[in-house]
Amino acid sequence: MTVQTVILAAGMGSRLGRSLPKPLTELNDGRSIMQQQHDNIRAAFGDDARITTVVGYRAEAIVDAFPDVHYVHNDRYDQTNTSKSLLRALTATGKGGVLWMNGDVVFDPRVLGRAIELIEGDRSFVTVNTAKVSDEEVKYTLSEDGFVKELSKTVTGGIGEAVGINYISSRDKRAFIRQLNRVADQDYFERALELAIVEDGLQLRVMDISDLYAVEVDFAEDLERANLFV
Repeated sequence: MTVQTVILAAGMGSRLGRSLPKPLTELNDGRSIMQQQHDNIRAAFGDDARITTVVGYRAEAIVDAFPDVHYVHNDRYDQTNTSKSLLRALTATGKGGVLWMNGDVVFDPRVLGRAIELIEGDRSFVTVNTAKVSDEEVKYTLSEDGFVKELSKTVTGGIGEAVGINYISSRDKRAFIRQLNRVADQDYFERALELAIVEDGLQLRVMDISDLYAVEVDFAEDLERANLFV
């Protein structure tokens, strides 16, 4: 099975205070954030895994660093959020399910190994950490039947954080794309997932990786924490 993966890397990442796109930030082991993502994808799914990267800010720097993957350009990267970058990617990936991740996530290679069963079963999921619930992160709640009910930064009473690694199944993809089209330019992709849950009956599972590391690098202190693991 060829796994389709998408890396969202169009943003400016200004909070980290670097001139290069954030995914090119070097880690203590000498790899960039994006290189460790590529390594993790290949380790889990093999060399046949198809990687599509959404670029915008200083796109040429990422393309030059990784010339052998597929690219989708978000030329409105400075006016839109992750919903519109992901929309561009999903419409370029055909009918199959897609694994996607934010381009600033440093994570344990075992995360994707844990996802294989869900992906092979073509079941939509979000990866979560229940060990902490920070106000500034995307949080979630569950319905009585165990599927995601709410998913946003404004969730009250969240039981965990979304990590930024997710999968949409082939059967849920069309509804998700429709909702990505519908949401505002500045919305995160999580808003479209919430709408698909309410309006399209999307059953979104959670994959708990609280025992593994995953760090979204927004600030210098996040990078310091990520470097403790690599």
